[in-house]
Amino acid sequence: MLINFPLFLISFAIYNMIAFLTPGVSWSDPLFSVSMQSGATWTITFGDGLIGLSLVFLFFEVLKATKVSARSLIDHLLSTVVFIAALVEFLLVREAATSIFAILLMISLIDVLGGWSVSVRSARRDLTIEHQPENLTG
Repeated sequence: MLINFPLFLISFAIYNMIAFLTPGVSWSDPLFSVSMQSGATWTITFGDGLIGLSLVFLFFEVLKATKVSARSLIDHLLSTVVFIAALVEFLLVREAATSIFAILLMISLIDVLGGWSVSVRSARRDLTIEHQPENLTG
């Protein structure tokens, strides 16, 4: 049942929870830092973490797209609805007009286009047409 759940809904839900419920938190605030062997400090921000999580979701969405079934059509439709809703939010809501949200939107678009493309190619491989002779002699 969870296979039909569009994973990018989680990314957009996290974005909206942070944007609307914690107005003092900035996407550029550090989430954590890692000391590198070179002596530099690599700082991961909230925005970086959300984009990284969304890329992991993209991987699983592509894996889901390789399954050809009636449920995969529902999954692609739900992913398309999530993308359209996020696009509307990006265009109409002030808090969504950030580069982090735009990158999430682009990742979601890649998910939608890639999901439909992979499904069409997979379905095309499953389609077999038998050759019928033109003149049947009996």
